[in-house]
Amino acid sequence: MYLLQPEMHSRRAFLKRTGQLAVTGTALPFAMNLAAISEAAAFDANDYKALVCVFLYGGNDHDNTVIPYDNTHYDRYSTIRGGNVSDRTGNGIAIGQAELTNTLLSPSMALAGAREYALHPAMTTLRRVFNANRRAAVQLNVGPLMVPLIRSTYNSSNRTLYPRPPNLFSHNDQQSVWQSSSTEGATVGWGGDIGDLAIQSAANTNSLFTCISVTGNAVFLSGDTALQYQVSTGGAVRIRAATDTNLYGVSVRDAIQSMVQQPRQHVLENEYNTVTRRSKGAEEAITTALATQADNVAPFNGFPNTGISNQLKMVARLIGARTNLGNRRQVFLVSMGGFDLHDNLISQQPRLMGQLSDALTAFYDTTVAMGIADKVTAFTGSDFGRTLQSNGDGSDHGWGAHHFVVGGAVNGGRFYGHPPPISTSNTGSADDQWHVGQGRLIPTTSVDQYAATMAKWFGVADNELNAIFPSLSNFGGTFNGLSYPRDLGFMA
Repeated sequence: MYLLQPEMHSRRAFLKRTGQLAVTGTALPFAMNLAAISEAAAFDANDYKALVCVFLYGGNDHDNTVIPYDNTHYDRYSTIRGGNVSDRTGNGIAIGQAELTNTLLSPSMALAGAREYALHPAMTTLRRVFNANRRAAVQLNVGPLMVPLIRSTYNSSNRTLYPRPPNLFSHNDQQSVWQSSSTEGATVGWGGDIGDLAIQSAANTNSLFTCISVTGNAVFLSGDTALQYQVSTGGAVRIRAATDTNLYGVSVRDAIQSMVQQPRQHVLENEYNTVTRRSKGAEEAITTALATQADNVAPFNGFPNTGISNQLKMVARLIGARTNLGNRRQVFLVSMGGFDLHDNLISQQPRLMGQLSDALTAFYDTTVAMGIADKVTAFTGSDFGRTLQSNGDGSDHGWGAHHFVVGGAVNGGRFYGHPPPISTSNTGSADDQWHVGQGRLIPTTSVDQYAATMAKWFGVADNELNAIFPSLSNFGGTFNGLSYPRDLGFMA
């Protein structure tokens, strides 16, 4: 990880080493055991809670997701994006103001300057969760930051005082920075880090199901001790040769099952058998637990048949099986792709936004029906935002972006953070200090602040947060007239 304060991970290293000793059967001194138990007890896990990361791969265009609606700011947005300002109809990559009427947001606290926002016209269902249920919030202008920055400090040659996040505007690197605070090749993500704490606190009797991905491998769920368990939208992934008689026959299945039960003298062969047995046992546990949570009846039958909805339905079913699986704390990852819209933004984004809105809303409604809405929080992340300025048919790689937090414990119906300026040029105005050209926003909320706010709700003690989020200690005050709180306030 990118560590400004590596000493903050000394306790994490201690717990990791003691965990490794425990696995090998080595007896620890009694005093050391007491110290480990005392530290682990700092994690509060007396009830059930789950975090669900919805990652939008490709870099979602936030300017056409949360859209200025009041005349003053809409006109600036439309002018830059090629709209018809005279009658406020859409053109270029600007969406017409009249198209936003059905997704206009009505926050419980008005924004300064009479600023108003609407969601993309395809996001009518999520608008209901924001306006009526008050359980969706918008965090404005989030992105990777190591310290607060403005344009002049971003351009400063003093990288010690004003470090930039590494490899800005790179898809793979920024996906990794969002998920792990480091560039591509990182091995531990912040979802896995808080999963480690859940395991160390004995919140879960089956640690294997602490961090679950329904979308393949990603660094977000990798911890020091927490393993990233992967399932598909159809359930557990089987070892076909050890379970499927139709493909290989009964004799082959039985032979493989017998082979993996046998101890081996070669250390690698023995470890291979151990992993295979664990995988087979996990598949059986997941399959048995999900059998009690049928996907075609209430409360799971309200999901549309789309990729992201099916992923979130599987998360809901796994949460429903939490008691059978032995979990009180879980972190999940689901995802959508297709957001790298350098071209065809106006034609392609509506489908993506509609699917995202409908899936998040169906997931929230399902947790309400399950009676656990206040125990489950879903949130979005993405590589980066996009340029406000059009490239002709789309937008290019940016930095800061707007994101959603949805759940029964969310102080919703509100915007959090600082509304960004609507500007693209370096004219010397006050707005110019908050972008780095073409309307690429300098974030005014760091990913570390965003993630730490949810981690704190999840049960992570405040004194643990700096160890998980390496730049968080650089926030908590004010910079250039803006506040950068450690806790953003959107969680109850």
